[in-house]
Amino acid sequence: MARLAIRAPLAWLGPGRATPDVQVTCEGGSIVEVGRIGPVPETDDLIAVDGFLMPAGADRHVHVALGDPVVMLRRGVTAVRDLAWPSQLIFPLAEASEMPGFNGPFIRAAGPMLTAPGGYPTLASWAPAGTGLVIEDTENAAAAISELAELGAVAIKVSLNAEAGPTPSDAVLAAICDAAAERDVPVTAHAQGAGQVARALGAGVGELAHTPWSERLDDATIAAAADRMRWVSTLDIHGFGRDTPELRCALDNLARFHRAGGEVVYGTDLGNGPIPSGVHVTELRWLRAAGLTTEACLQAFVRAPIEVGAPADLLVVGESPLGDIATLDDIRLVVRAGEIVAAP
Repeated sequence: MARLAIRAPLAWLGPGRATPDVQVTCEGGSIVEVGRIGPVPETDDLIAVDGFLMPAGADRHVHVALGDPVVMLRRGVTAVRDLAWPSQLIFPLAEASEMPGFNGPFIRAAGPMLTAPGGYPTLASWAPAGTGLVIEDTENAAAAISELAELGAVAIKVSLNAEAGPTPSDAVLAAICDAAAERDVPVTAHAQGAGQVARALGAGVGELAHTPWSERLDDATIAAAADRMRWVSTLDIHGFGRDTPELRCALDNLARFHRAGGEVVYGTDLGNGPIPSGVHVTELRWLRAAGLTTEACLQAFVRAPIEVGAPADLLVVGESPLGDIATLDDIRLVVRAGEIVAAP
């Protein structure tokens, strides 16, 4: 397989690294050279683009079966994390996404969402049977974590949705977090309802799968969360382009979390209403509204910076999104694992 070299008049390699006249060389699914434009071996495939080169995107909260993987990839998202789907369906798909010729993004998955008997999402209309895994006691928790880790779960998702049904007890939640820590698998939580973010913090949950929107968190909780958690954005699901009270609450929480130094990553909850497959500029605009700089929004969105050893997942858009984030809609080229998958 020939190496692929891409030349661009302007690129963003990562935070603080916008630079002109860049050449990036990909081989074996990874970036092997990054530098100024120069000669390339005759055996390399060379593409000179008229546009802005940057890393491709990653969506850290999707339900991939409820979207279109082909469109995800062609619209600039080369990696996704599925946060709740039946094990027998999602883990084989994740494994298939590693194979050459897979027409979609690289997929990693949590498997089913751990919940209490009768808890969310076991009765949710969007969720096929097996999307929720009922955990009845602490021993059951340890066994479930072990099984999911063996299947390849990259995270353990737990339902703390008190507005839709019962949630795991404090003892079970602590057991989930302890068992996951023993397997070195992070825990992410759907925290909805008064006091659920505080419960997640107390148990050692390391991530919230949604920016909290059902309660305004006090400053002490925000500070603790910023010190011990990262948050996945999922802002546009609260209005789908409209300004709503739920969105305003989420923006307020996220703005204070960000100011306190908390880590924010881009995620859309694809499959929840009319969220488009691929880059969702409206989600990024809401991140700007929460006080993130444009560069911080890009950092939250991309899979990895452009550097030697990073995945060879690249995106070319018409103009720099550092000036206007909406230019991410003008996709000119997508590269996944060093292979061109979308071009004019």
